[in-house]
Amino acid sequence: MRNFIANLKFDGNGLIPAVIQDYKTNEVLMVAFMNDEAVKRTLSTGRAHFYSRSRKKLWLKGETSGHIQKVKEIRFDCDADCLLVKVQQIGGACHTGYRSCFYRKLKDKKGNIQVSGKKIFDPEKIYKK
Repeated sequence: MRNFIANLKFDGNGLIPAVIQDYKTNEVLMVAFMNDEAVKRTLSTGRAHFYSRSRKKLWLKGETSGHIQKVKEIRFDCDADCLLVKVQQIGGACHTGYRSCFYRKLKDKKGNIQVSGKKIFDPEKIYKK
């Protein structure tokens, strides 16, 4: 574990971006940030942990929603400054209720947007907002 983490290049805030991808379909589910501790917890538990820049704290994916990510593989890029985390996604990855955070796409050259995913859960029921 130490050798892996020692190879990573965290930014000036101690963070590294992590692209989260479904291990079977290769669908990109989300992008988040990890710090040293989030990487260590992810490696030790097999479940994805991240660092919230807005809340300034560690969080376990699914700690509130139950929509966890079981880590199957972790890769890092040639510069060692970005992670690719392949997971088994249980439930939705996006806090807005979609399986993937990338549920919108550019529809045309005019800049129109199209929703390409379906909601799989109601975030108001889970997060009680």
